[in-house]
This record gives sequence, C-alpha cells and structure tokens, in this order.
Amino acid sequence: MTEPTLSPSLFHRHLMEIVQPAMSYDGGDVAEWQARLRPKVRELVGFPHGDRIALNPRSLWKRDHEYGTIEKLVLNSEPGSDILAYLCLPANAAPPYPFFICVQGHTTGMHHSIAVERDDNSIPMQIEGDRDFGLQCMARGIGALCIEQRSFGERRERHQEWVSTHPCHDATMQALMLGRPLIGQRIFDVDRGLDFLETRDDVDWSRIGIMGNSGGGTISVFSAALLPRITHAMPSCYFCTFRDSIMSIYHCADNYVPGLLPFAENADVMGLFAPRPVVVVCGKEDPQFPVDGVMRAFSDLQKIYRAAGAPDRCHLVVGEGGHRFYADDAWPVMLGELQKVT
Repeated sequence: MTEPTLSPSLFHRHLMEIVQPAMSYDGGDVAEWQARLRPKVRELVGFPHGDRIALNPRSLWKRDHEYGTIEKLVLNSEPGSDILAYLCLPANAAPPYPFFICVQGHTTGMHHSIAVERDDNSIPMQIEGDRDFGLQCMARGIGALCIEQRSFGERRERHQEWVSTHPCHDATMQALMLGRPLIGQRIFDVDRGLDFLETRDDVDWSRIGIMGNSGGGTISVFSAALLPRITHAMPSCYFCTFRDSIMSIYHCADNYVPGLLPFAENADVMGLFAPRPVVVVCGKEDPQFPVDGVMRAFSDLQKIYRAAGAPDRCHLVVGEGGHRFYADDAWPVMLGELQKVT
C-alpha cells in the first residue's frame, strides 16, 4: 500500500515542480518585459493608488554625532499610519548628498541603524552583524533616511490585547484579509520617504539607494523593483530563489507575496531594476537563504542584466558567515558604482 501523502509541504512542493512562472524573463527586449511584469507585481503587493496626504514632518530630536547630525522625525504616510525615521547627514561631505533609504529586518528596530537603545535613543549600544546602516552611510559621506518598518521596533503592535510572539505575524495576517499585504505597505513607506527627500535641497537624485538585511533585504528588492526614483540597490540576505528559501523552510509571513510565484521568481522581481546598479549581499553559511539558491537566482539575474546591456552593474558579494550584512565586503563595490555617476 502506498504511503498516504499528508504533509502540506509535500503538496506545495508538487505544485512548485509543475508551476512555471508565466512572466519570467525568457529573452527579448528587457524594457518591454519589465513594462508587462511591473504592474502585476505592483498589484500583487497591494501598492495603493490615489492621492497622498501631506507628510507634515515633525522633529522629535536632533543631535550632533561624530559622523554628522542625526534627527528623529515623524512623517504622515497614509491615514491611520505614521512613519518614524532617522535623518542622518554626514559631516565629511558637502551637499547635495547621495542618500540611502535604510530598512532593518527582524531586529528590535531602526535604532540599530544608528547604534542606540530603542527605548532611550541617548544611550549607545553595540550592534552586531554590521546592521548600523545609518552610521555606515554617514562615515562614507552619504546621507541616510532610516525608516522604522511597520510592525517592527517602535511601530510594533501595542494596542491589540493578544499578540503573536512574532512581531510581524498579526499585522501580516490582518493585512492579507484587507487585501493590503504588509510588504506593499512597507514599500509605500519607502516611497513616502522619497517624497520627504523631495522636499529637501540637499539630495543628489542621481544617487538614491536602498539597503537592508533580511526583512530589510525583502523591502530593498521590492522597492527597487517598483519605485523608479531609486537608482542603486544593496539587498542583503533575502535575494535567493523562492523555491530554495521562503518556500523550503519556515520564514516569517511578511516575506511572502500572495500569488507571486505563478508569475515570477525572485530574479525576475530584482530584474525589474535593470539596468540600474545592484549589489546583492549574502552569507556563505546563511541557513535561511542558502548560498546555492542565491547563486542560481543570481545567474538568472545576470541574464537579465546582460540583455539590458549592463552586465557590469550586477554584483554579488558573498560573506564568510551567516545571516547578516557584510559592510567591509559590500561597500567598496557599491561605492565604485556611486563614483561612476557624474
């Protein structure tokens, strides 16, 4: 008697074996392919349409730092949701500055980007895994807008009576029920951060990057794919085939886009950024996004960049450790790309 097939993962693996993403790049004009796929990805993440409310920026504090100045801001994103962010301006460069939007993953919040305690931003703290993105930018003469992602850090759930031990789970499930996936909400906050930068006169719009690790890498990939004002991308510890990563082991729910895999793989989403420069970062020992899957996805991404006439703008940096950012390996590659802009 044949052993019954009962585990849900076995059925899902069966589906993955037979599904062929219908809109994956298979040759031809890259711009025409992007024009077909981008609206579908935008639809699946639930990116909102319509008029935007005023940002109404408010300063909570502003402090000097050895690398420049840091200001904590509140911005209106959309009705019922505000953004917290650190605006970091470097002391060792003159405006207009290159800027990076910096997004943390499943940490205790954006405070990692400037190496301070979450609940008292006047207290310094040690940061592991090179996650102090804002300070890294400032030290290199780059401005940073470090955004607190929805359901993380100071934007974690604090009003619901019962909450999951995973900070993103309840928000993700509720968002799915409402047809507004959390991943799309977070991309929208990045876009609103860009709206804020547009109100300033110290921004070099030829060099606007996005970076983040893990859940921040997720939003870096999708924001780069969907937001045309972004010119440079440095996603860390997310870019991998979906089949080898989020579809193979347990991952937090906010890494998933409902209905995406029948249309596109991760390389196709990142390929929407071509021919703009991307530095993909991964860890050789990362169990969540296995390096073999990263290599397969990167090979597919290279095909898109070659077809777009920009094979030298698609980079892969492999760190020697696990699930973290690798500043010493990644920044020299990205700085090389930023220096090409005249």
